[in-house]
Amino acid sequence: MTALATAGFGLLAAGAWNIAIGDLLKTFLPHGTGVFYELVYAAIVTILAVIVINALGRLADKETSEIKK
Repeated sequence: MTALATAGFGLLAAGAWNIAIGDLLKTFLPHGTGVFYELVYAAIVTILAVIVINALGRLADKETSEIKK
């Protein structure tokens, strides 16, 4: 249940950040250039997500190996 609640709040926070960053891009970027910058933004977010998920996986593996000892 805790994992479910954590995932739900994480999804909620991700949606809020998505809206905030999207509005920020609309504010500072000229009109008509949105697709390119949205692709760059999506690529950066994807790379960051892969790094964080990889780090969390390593941390979970480390904790699992310490528990088995």
